Amino acid sequence: MAFQIDAAKVKRWRQERHWSQEHLAELAGLALRTVQRIENGEKASQETVMALAAAFEIEAMALSLDVEDEARLAAEQKAEEAEARMRLMFYFHTASVVIVMAIFAFLAAISGDWAIMRITLWFILPLVVHGVSIFVIQLSDRHERKFGKIETR
Repeated sequence: MAFQIDAAKVKRWRQERHWSQEHLAELAGLALRTVQRIENGEKASQETVMALAAAFEIEAMALSLDVEDEARLAAEQKAEEAEARMRLMFYFHTASVVIVMAIFAFLAAISGDWAIMRITLWFILPLVVHGVSIFVIQLSDRHERKFGKIETR
């Protein structure tokens, strides 16, 4: 049975001890290539996990990936991507409003009827709502990062 080891932990712990991959392999009784594969994120056998744990003088479970940590990081990354998409859509929205307003200004200049520019105010309202929603989301994210998640009932 193959186990997924946290490659970053193995590499970090090895480097903190100022060990080379060769030295770790020797201490654990493993082949150098096995240590290299583990540090590249490949799966390891139970014997390999036990040998590395003995070399680091830790429990074998400490080498495994923290599923909750991985899930939290994935959720944070997904939230950041969603926020970036929302900002991008706001920029597209802003650009489209500017273009429409320029077209209406051109038409008003040609016709001499500047009352047509009042229509452009209705294009600005959704842009303001979009901007405020982005502001509120970013404000809540900052609050969550600073004080932790808000408990709701």
